[in-house]
Amino acid sequence: MATTETTSEIRKLTSLLEISQALSSTLNFKAALHRVLEVLERHHNMVRGMITLLNEEDGEIYIEAANGISSDGARARYRLGEGITGRVIESGKPVVVPQVSREPLFLNRAAKRELGDKEFSFICVPITLNRKAVGALGVDLPFKKDRDYDRAVKFLKVVASMVAQSLKLQRAIEAERQRLMDENIHLRQELRERYDFSNIIGNSGPMRQVYEQMAQVARTNTTVLIRGESGTGKELIAHAIHYNSPRAKKPFIKVSCAALPETLIESELFGYEKGAFTGALTRKKGRFELADGGTIFLDEIGDLNLSTQVKLLRVLQEREFERLGGTETIRVNVRLIAATNKDLEKAIAEGAFREDLYYRLNVFTIFVPPLRERKPDILLLADHFLEKYSREHGKNIKRISTPAIDMLMSYHWPGNVRELENCIERSVLVCEGSVIHAHHLPPTLQTAEASGTVVNLSLAEAVQAYEKDLILDALKTTRGNRAKAARLLKTTERILNYKVKKYEIDCNRFRV
Repeated sequence: MATTETTSEIRKLTSLLEISQALSSTLNFKAALHRVLEVLERHHNMVRGMITLLNEEDGEIYIEAANGISSDGARARYRLGEGITGRVIESGKPVVVPQVSREPLFLNRAAKRELGDKEFSFICVPITLNRKAVGALGVDLPFKKDRDYDRAVKFLKVVASMVAQSLKLQRAIEAERQRLMDENIHLRQELRERYDFSNIIGNSGPMRQVYEQMAQVARTNTTVLIRGESGTGKELIAHAIHYNSPRAKKPFIKVSCAALPETLIESELFGYEKGAFTGALTRKKGRFELADGGTIFLDEIGDLNLSTQVKLLRVLQEREFERLGGTETIRVNVRLIAATNKDLEKAIAEGAFREDLYYRLNVFTIFVPPLRERKPDILLLADHFLEKYSREHGKNIKRISTPAIDMLMSYHWPGNVRELENCIERSVLVCEGSVIHAHHLPPTLQTAEASGTVVNLSLAEAVQAYEKDLILDALKTTRGNRAKAARLLKTTERILNYKVKKYEIDCNRFRV
């Protein structure tokens, strides 16, 4: 007797070990449940079995995994409280049917038990999560008069508990996957909105031409070369082209050719095999592989060395390459957008840039105008950056004063939009009031050598210029009302009238 019990316990422990391995060895929950039922069939003479789960949205019970049941039977559905399985899930308590043929509540829906004189026992235990039944494990066993049903129920409850823990993990993984998918969709939508054509600021003639070219090329797969001075917004235009193209849902990979050393640029672009060089401990995909199906943006392409230019030319012609140290040919479907502030024609003449690569890149060229050639956009950009950095730095700055605007409009902006952005951010940081004044602007805009906007002033002249600036701001705020402007400046209307006459200020132009 002891030997039989020992053998039974060993069989149960072996079963639990195999079930644990089945549930932990794969993320395919359905396949893992099938393996659980196979273990029960192999070690415990299970004739047929099924694991059912409750769909909490519609209250319907469906079969997630089954063994020994036809495909039609596996599609059976139950309601809570319906049949043995429905009662087990509704009550959260196990049910034992020693002889199926004598149980009137047995629906026999999933499996038609018409096996001659054979009699079966049915044991169904709940699968419980957070003290609530979310499913059931039901098995058919050959009928035995002396079967210890209490021990059988206890064993199946342990199996159901293991299934419940696996289900909990599966649902957590699925919830995280769904969260990441939702976040991904949200971020892609944000990127699409952020890089929409309408978000590129400027309505000057040169910029309207750029918008027209972007709209023409975005919906195609054509190679684009963006040319312009540093700081003009070439990367913003590249983003906008990608996120308004059929490839918008695919990767956008940026590579700054100027930022990577010559020794690394090739391995970064095309990847490398394990052992290709000292320190190459694993295979690494290059940027072209990562961009497959999407767009690769090569910024400052004029800084590429000649050897890398040869490989890049092959990628553009054949759409294939080999990793560094590898022999396998890799094919990619990538759209190339390149940008440069270099004079490529001059570089070709000097032998620093391949002429054949230039013609491959120069399919559709967009010239981005420097800021000094789009003066009408300066105020639009300045207002945009003022709002952005006021919000970012927690300031309540409403506007830019007229003299400060005059200085911005007169400056030649060698650093283009990037310099203007930095200038406005600095002004926001140093401004303690609600208006950006001329003295808040960087010193480079206030020197004759840099901008030609301010002559060399004496102390008295500088004080007068500042005083005039304050009066102009006050009159603008009060829409030309001198009495209100005087109160705003904490002076008398008589003194203000004197100053207005002295500085030849036309108050009527502030009236709306």
